[in-house]
This record gives sequence, structure tokens and C-alpha cells, in this order.
Amino acid sequence: MKILLVLAAIISLYASTQEALQAYKNQEYKKAFRLYIESAKRGDIAAQNAVSYLYFNGIGTQKSQQKGLKWLQMAAESSDKRACFDLGMMYLSGVNIKKDLPKAAKYLQIASEKGNSDATYNLALMYYNGDGVKQDLNKATSLLEKAAKSGHIAAKHNIGRVYMQILNFKKAKQWLRENVKDGDLEAADLLKEIEAAKKE
Repeated sequence: MKILLVLAAIISLYASTQEALQAYKNQEYKKAFRLYIESAKRGDIAAQNAVSYLYFNGIGTQKSQQKGLKWLQMAAESSDKRACFDLGMMYLSGVNIKKDLPKAAKYLQIASEKGNSDATYNLALMYYNGDGVKQDLNKATSLLEKAAKSGHIAAKHNIGRVYMQILNFKKAKQWLRENVKDGDLEAADLLKEIEAAKKE
């Protein structure tokens, strides 16, 4: 009996979130906000993210950075990859919150582990530059490659160049060839440099 009650609650929660989304698409913003916040208070993470967005942008409710942050942090506490990425990027950039690079790295790490390639890429840059974390080119390269393999365009563009910096020419050539296929003329020149260095 308890299982059926829980299932009914989940179905009800999903239905109200879908109704909120439809209201938002219909530009019935106050209705969307009301429905989203009802679901958010019952623990729906997608609704918590939505409420955060609506508060930050003042859509369907009065704009409130403080309330937007509260709901975003609540979703991030559940290790939601979208919320962790958004919160991590806020801490990284100082938008809507005081800049805090170690916290940025923490939330981007969680989002990366959950499969968010944008988080993986930005975390790689933090390790590359030593922003909020100890500089570690090997860690940066590993993260860049992970993002590149998942199809992240900027990671794919940069990974071969970073492999060149750490003198792993075999891997550098592999990725630079991919860049050449994508029409990257600079990558073609870098491949020539590697071949010329091998002949010396």
C-alpha cells in the first residue's frame, strides 16, 4: 500500500511539473511559477532548478537573487548535475554570488562526475591555470580528453595542443588529425611541426 502511495505522489509531482512547463511555454508565467514552486517544495529537483531560474530572472515572480540562490543550492545539495554546474559557474565567475574558486571546483567536479561535459571542460581549465586548485597539467589533460571524447567542441579543439605542451606527441597527433578533419588549419601546421621535430 505504501509503495502505491509513493508512486501516486511521484506521478502527481511529474504531472504538476509538466503542467508548469506548459504554462511557461504558453507565457503564463505566474501560473508556471506557482506550479513550479509547489513541486519544488515537495522536493522535485527539476522544479527547484526552474524556480531558481525564475527568481534570478524575475519571471512570474519578483526578481530575487537571494531566493534564486537558495533554490539552486537546494538542487545542488541533491548532486543534480545541472544545478551543480550552474552553481559552480556562478562561483567561478562571481555572477549572482561572491566569487569562490575552491567552491567552483567542488561543484564542477560533482557535475563532471555526473556527465556534464561543460563542467568537465571548465574544471580542466581550472587545473590548467591553477585557479582554485593546485595546477596540474596531467589532470587538466585527462579532463580535457574526457570532455573531448563526449563531443565537447572547445575541448576537442584544445586537447591536442595541451598534449603537445606535455610532450605526448602520439596523443597530440591523434587529436590534431581530428582537428584537421574539422577544418582547423592551425592544427595542420602543428602536425607539420611535430613531424619536423621528429626528423631533427
